[in-house]
Amino acid sequence: MVKLLDNTGGPADRPRHPEKAHRPDTPLKRKPEWIRVRAPSSGEYGETRAIVRQHGLHTVCEEAGCPNIGECWTKRHATMMIMGDTCTRACAFCNVKTGLPDALDRAEPERVADAVAKLGLEHVVITSVDRDDLADGGAAHFAATIRAIRAAAPAATIEILTPDFLRKEGALEVVVEAKPDVFNHNLETVPGLYLRIRPGARYFHSLRLLQRVKELDPTMFTKSGIMVGLGEEREEVLQLMDDLRSAEVDFLTIGQYLQPSRKHAEVKRYVSPDEFKGYETTAYAKGFLLVSSTPFTRSSYHAGADFARLRSARTASLGA
Repeated sequence: MVKLLDNTGGPADRPRHPEKAHRPDTPLKRKPEWIRVRAPSSGEYGETRAIVRQHGLHTVCEEAGCPNIGECWTKRHATMMIMGDTCTRACAFCNVKTGLPDALDRAEPERVADAVAKLGLEHVVITSVDRDDLADGGAAHFAATIRAIRAAAPAATIEILTPDFLRKEGALEVVVEAKPDVFNHNLETVPGLYLRIRPGARYFHSLRLLQRVKELDPTMFTKSGIMVGLGEEREEVLQLMDDLRSAEVDFLTIGQYLQPSRKHAEVKRYVSPDEFKGYETTAYAKGFLLVSSTPFTRSSYHAGADFARLRSARTASLGA
């Protein structure tokens, strides 16, 4: 069996993505100058890593191979990934390990909260793997984590990046009732690419999820993001923007897709910084309160500063 590398660059004990192991290799395009980053090396980075390890936590920063990890961890901004490190989905773009997850760790919410307090986070982002194996998709675990953070770090604002809770009746309501400050669910790509890129998900279900958040709590900020460079057309991206605005989504993020390995979906092209700027201008014209559109944009990149900007934008839009 062909083994994919783990996210440290060494051979994994088992294939990280068993469903991809026998796929033909896809080409790796040379990255342009604007997409390159330096390896992390700061003392603050090491301290953040130590706190994460001490609490036995996973981060999407590491598991997904985020290019911004050096910058973010130097600022102590680590995005916690709850419910384990193994996802039940097999998205073509994602570097998170896939397979059958372990049972939920009921003590995890308190450990996350303690780490948030020790890191001194003013704004924390909590995400998770997909847990299709759970009756509620992990909704109660999200809610417990939010409550634990509120108790341990009451001044911190909380942003969650959730799965789609597909076919999990009542799950969304449980999470919204826990009152995160920002509810994020990524569409990831345009609907025409879902079968190839996100086969386990449904575009209009994800869109409806975001719309339903606003119906349950009109004051809650909603956020969604996509990757570009997967083969989408500009007109498809513009239609996606209109779909998100119809769901009253406040904040849109657009970033460059980066290919984790030769077994993942191919980068069709590297989108230029000028094109990202064009998407930003158009998105603001369509009515989003906040837009982040750059090659390095990721869902939780600069999330704390962006949340402050988001609140200010809403205040300005209300004329207060």
